[in-house]
Amino acid sequence: MKTLGLILVTCLASLGLLHGEPAAPLIPPPDPTGTWEWSTKSPNGEIPTTLKLERQDSKIAGVYSNQFGNTAISNASLQDNVIKFDVVRDFGGQKYVVKYQGRMEGDTISGTIEAPGHDGGEGVKLDWNAKRTTKEKAGDTKPQG
Repeated sequence: MKTLGLILVTCLASLGLLHGEPAAPLIPPPDPTGTWEWSTKSPNGEIPTTLKLERQDSKIAGVYSNQFGNTAISNASLQDNVIKFDVVRDFGGQKYVVKYQGRMEGDTISGTIEAPGHDGGEGVKLDWNAKRTTKEKAGDTKPQG
């Protein structure tokens, strides 16, 4: 009986239930599913952009769309409230990887975009502020190529 009591005390202590300490609340991870929209400033004007995201098992998949077409995102992750993904584009036979990182809070994502410079020039870092417009799944838009 002493052993059972010791096990119970040990379990309660590890959960923070002894000494009046509340256990950490279980908060579900944010759900990125849906359509996200934003505009990116460029030397040629604003570029309206759409991102359709969905969860596939424990992974995130999505389709990125703007005036240059649609493409599937890669290297997507969501840890705590921080989402990261890459968009790989091919312009004239040269591949560019644009990296997105942002903090999800409800129906907004705020973060940064890191893009390489054209023709080996200096890269750029831009602010990224997306708003979720709907919560449907990404399956409607298919990547080109």
